Amino acid sequence: MNLHAVFAIYRFEMQRTWRTLTQSIVSPVISTSLYFVVFGGAIGSRIQEVDGIAYGAFIVPGLIMLSLMTQSISNASFGIYFPRFSGTIFEVLSAPVSFWEATIGYVGAAATKSIIISIIILATAGFFVPLNIAHPVWMVAFLILTAVTFSLFGFLIGIWADGFEKLQLIPLLVVTPLVFLGGSFYSIAMLPPAWQTITLFNPVVYLVSGFRWSFYEISDVSVGLSLFMVLLFMTFCLILIAWIFRTGYRLKP
Repeated sequence: MNLHAVFAIYRFEMQRTWRTLTQSIVSPVISTSLYFVVFGGAIGSRIQEVDGIAYGAFIVPGLIMLSLMTQSISNASFGIYFPRFSGTIFEVLSAPVSFWEATIGYVGAAATKSIIISIIILATAGFFVPLNIAHPVWMVAFLILTAVTFSLFGFLIGIWADGFEKLQLIPLLVVTPLVFLGGSFYSIAMLPPAWQTITLFNPVVYLVSGFRWSFYEISDVSVGLSLFMVLLFMTFCLILIAWIFRTGYRLKP
């Protein structure tokens, strides 16, 4: 593996983050903190507990997942779209760099930025509610796996999009509704039986459920199933990326 090429792409993407620090880190942290204040304060005053957990603490894993998924998609999609837009992607394609190495560089940087934001949000939440992480190793595992998986998904969106408006199309029309309907702010057990069944077709349910289990040992679905769904989606994204680089879809003129 050409580690020098991987690190060069990774370093360039990370440097872009520090140049736009307010947009990349400060803005999403403030936005998520406002979510916490509104949902934890306004709704939390009416819903005291969910499954024996104070509502303010209950929504913390969901808020972190919300930020992690949206930021992973945004970082990765913009990371690969701008080289396509400016034409510098052809330098990568003509260089002795395999698609695995290019993917690791772009996706690794996007996932790193998302994880940094999630850690900051987790630390910020600690100022509002007492937090208890029952399984810190599994918490980190779900955090990394989700960041990498949705960065891969964002990478695909950045390749597919042929304009700035399409970069926001799927995140706004698909991902955000799935996150809000995926148990981020409630337990799906609170829904009517018919809606509980429908909700199980939402992949975000498994991510939020597994991540919440690592905090409080409560989950809407089994942890093993949550882990399987994350790995399945990651594999699907990797297969699509391999096909794109092999065929040159949306990369070559």
